[in-house]
Amino acid sequence: MSDSTAAATKVAIVTGGASGLGLAIVHKFVQQNIKTIILGRDQEKLDNAKETFGDLCACYAFDLSNLAGIPPLVQELVAAHGQIDILVNNAGINQKKVFEDVTDEDFQRIIQTNLTSVFALSREVAKTMLPRQSGCIINISSMAAQYGMPKVVSYSAAKTGVEGMTRAMAADLSPQGIRVNCVAPGFIATAMSAKAFESDPERKNRALSRTPMGRFGTPEDVAEAVYFFASDASKFVTGTVLPVDGGNSIGF
Repeated sequence: MSDSTAAATKVAIVTGGASGLGLAIVHKFVQQNIKTIILGRDQEKLDNAKETFGDLCACYAFDLSNLAGIPPLVQELVAAHGQIDILVNNAGINQKKVFEDVTDEDFQRIIQTNLTSVFALSREVAKTMLPRQSGCIINISSMAAQYGMPKVVSYSAAKTGVEGMTRAMAADLSPQGIRVNCVAPGFIATAMSAKAFESDPERKNRALSRTPMGRFGTPEDVAEAVYFFASDASKFVTGTVLPVDGGNSIGF
């Protein structure tokens, strides 16, 4: 990786960027000389990411459910790194629980991290983009927003909200030069998903059987789609939700 930030062309924030899909997105951005700020909760993972990516990467430990802390955090990031050109709202938490056992507290916790914090961070970052009439925001959704899945009612509600919010944000912000799009990953091969599927072979077979391409995607597949939305290749694209799913969302 490059040791110099001199060649950095833009500055990006990637939430949940120290592992899984987020890490692949950071890797792609750094390869493209984008100075990338990772927000995450796990200090050890953040340290490992910093060691991997070097000077083109900055890491901040922050819990996005702390809504009151988001405005001062964004101010701190702008003061330290200049303008923010790209925001990727990737961080999220899930909960598998049968519908009738989901408590109000369970539901609100998932909504707060996966939806409310996405709104709050996007609002604060957009405020810094508006004076320049330039920037792009990329949200990460899920197959749970494309069709009904059991035992994930709060996660489904949050991700469906993210897709609706993507369209509304695009309508608000695109006239002022800020594009907003969303990537909806299908079943992607990560350490976390591998563990889940190996413990539930029936679920794994169902996921594969309704994916026309017949395989799981890779984190790099998602990173490429995110980079497309972050680049000038998509300069006339806003308000869209792009499934990166091997056809899963239209499969039978």
